[in-house]
Amino acid sequence: MITWKRLLPERIAGRFALLLTISLVSANLLALAVLSYERLRLDRAALIAREQERIVSLIPALEAAFPQVRPSLANSASTRSSEVTVGPTPLVKRQGDTRQALDLADALTEALGGRDVRTAVRVQRDDAKGGKRMAVAASVHLVVTEGETTQWLNIRSRGRRPSPPWIEEGAFLLILGLSLAAILAVGLIFVRRLTDPLTELAKAARAAGRGDRTVLVQTEGPREIQDAATAFNDMQARIARFDAERMRMLAAVGHDLRTPITSLRIRAEMLEPDEGEPMISTLEEMTVMADELVAYARGTGESEALRDVDIHEVVERACAERGVPFKCGDPATVRGRPVALGRAFGNLLDNALKYGNTARVMMTLDADAAVVEIDDDGPGISREKRAEVFNPFVRGDQSRNPDTGGAGLGLAIVRDVIAAHGGSVTLDNLPEAGLRATVRLPIRR
Repeated sequence: MITWKRLLPERIAGRFALLLTISLVSANLLALAVLSYERLRLDRAALIAREQERIVSLIPALEAAFPQVRPSLANSASTRSSEVTVGPTPLVKRQGDTRQALDLADALTEALGGRDVRTAVRVQRDDAKGGKRMAVAASVHLVVTEGETTQWLNIRSRGRRPSPPWIEEGAFLLILGLSLAAILAVGLIFVRRLTDPLTELAKAARAAGRGDRTVLVQTEGPREIQDAATAFNDMQARIARFDAERMRMLAAVGHDLRTPITSLRIRAEMLEPDEGEPMISTLEEMTVMADELVAYARGTGESEALRDVDIHEVVERACAERGVPFKCGDPATVRGRPVALGRAFGNLLDNALKYGNTARVMMTLDADAAVVEIDDDGPGISREKRAEVFNPFVRGDQSRNPDTGGAGLGLAIVRDVIAAHGGSVTLDNLPEAGLRATVRLPIRR
């Protein structure tokens, strides 16, 4: 079911144009209706006034003329829209009861000194033109000499023909179109200037969502836009300070742990092998955790500047350092930090070699993204743990590496780095055996 909200344009400029168009069309239609009504009222009033003047001027001339001349004199006063005759019977048998007819009868009676006056005013349809015209009929009793037969001045008059519909509609549409085009042009320019800062704010927000804390927006435009831009810039600064402090804290914790761990290891090595070896094994695990805390703190490469990076070269270098075969189609450029990306792909390759013994890498282009697939021959990861292994300090199944293993920060670094570049990383088991890590990064055209 389609609702009215789905019919609205998505952008502010489109909605503003729609609202402005509806408002202008409604206002013009209302104005057209008012003007048409007023024009019709004035036309009817002018017709009645004209016929009143005609009758008042004809009566003295007809009464002064010879009886045999009166019909021809009345006929000469006729026009295309008005018929004037003199006859023994009145055209209007009974006085009309409409307001216009009564007003016209009273005015003629007063102007003609109390003669018998009968009038009728009605609106009739013009079948030829499809409009309505006012018709006025009046009968005035003539004062004749003694011995003459009774005579009446009869006038039948119709208002002007209505204008052809296409003339009125064409003029209205032309005026409406010109006014709508002019106002829409000004309005859309204004809305464009108003929404440009919002577009820039949206782009900056997307960049911030990818982890770019250096992007800021200009505080220009209306007060509301300035407030939003200032709030965004303040948010960026606060998040950047929080991230920096968090990473410094993690690095400090990892670094400070090394000294007591080293001291405990020295003391453990001085013990008997049966007592010292379990302690040394535990201390080795703690050393790995401390090292990975430091690595995690600097893993996202926040200190690097963003620049155009050939992702083919980054992946190829990581594969060459580990002796992993690499297949690539067309090269692609991404906007990012090369050291951080190299560390992320390095972690994925290290995991593949550690848990799957072998690694194979292939890079392809898909629409607007570079797709890097890293396959291994390991046992894979269960479906319910594929999302969890990207969380800090979460490791995969112990069966994949019964002897050694990190602190569970490698994939967390991968996730943070790829997300900071606007990409995604997923894990899927291969049909026969092994795990596939798929990295998608948006490319620059």
